[in-house]
Amino acid sequence: MSDKLPGEEKTISDPVEGADSAPSAGLEREDAQPSPQPPVTRRGMWSDGSPDTSGYGEIVREYLPKRYSARPLDDADERIVARLETLVDDPFSHVLVDRGELTIFVPREKLLEVVTALRDDAHLRYEGCMSVSGVNYPTDAGAELHSVYHLQSFTHNRRLRVEVTCPDADPHIPSVCAIYPAADWHEREAWDMFGIIYDDHPSLTRILMPDDWVGHPQRKDYPLGGIPVEYKGAVVPPPDQRRTYR
Repeated sequence: MSDKLPGEEKTISDPVEGADSAPSAGLEREDAQPSPQPPVTRRGMWSDGSPDTSGYGEIVREYLPKRYSARPLDDADERIVARLETLVDDPFSHVLVDRGELTIFVPREKLLEVVTALRDDAHLRYEGCMSVSGVNYPTDAGAELHSVYHLQSFTHNRRLRVEVTCPDADPHIPSVCAIYPAADWHEREAWDMFGIIYDDHPSLTRILMPDDWVGHPQRKDYPLGGIPVEYKGAVVPPPDQRRTYR
């Protein structure tokens, strides 16, 4: 029996003999581990105390992203990456499983060999490239630009993400259009928005912006606002001049 009176707070060292023996509501157990809460710093869009609802003031988040997953992975994912390793020498630098999704980080010089194996091997059979998207990480020195390929296996009903990086100083990645023809316009959009040059693309031209446009609007270093836009006589002010509606 515990020497503590009914209603006194109990700890993990007390034996549990009934519902009333559990620690009081809100009492932290002595063996509890604090939940990892990455520090977050907001500035600009939708943050309290800011009149900016456009994003011109930016949002700054401080966190430690998950960069890779230790192997062996779960059974299904491990079979995929192990099979790829039997088909291509050193096919990836590392792999990541996040929110149940598998990403393989492939060196750009290995990209065509890897996606060909992913498409043609009977155990893999990623027949479709559903999209190609770009990402810009200005602080990722030597890998500021990322090209992400979302592959679909219709045969095995599963998805895979392939990610390739290149530096700002040399923004070249081989085009996969010869292997996945559907990637044609997706690569054009990634070039238009991020400035990633897909070598050997059949027609790498602007797809959203005018041909004479300077810059790539979805890069993090691209200036927002300052260009008034007019729609049927109504003028939309630059983002840094818009007011809050909260």
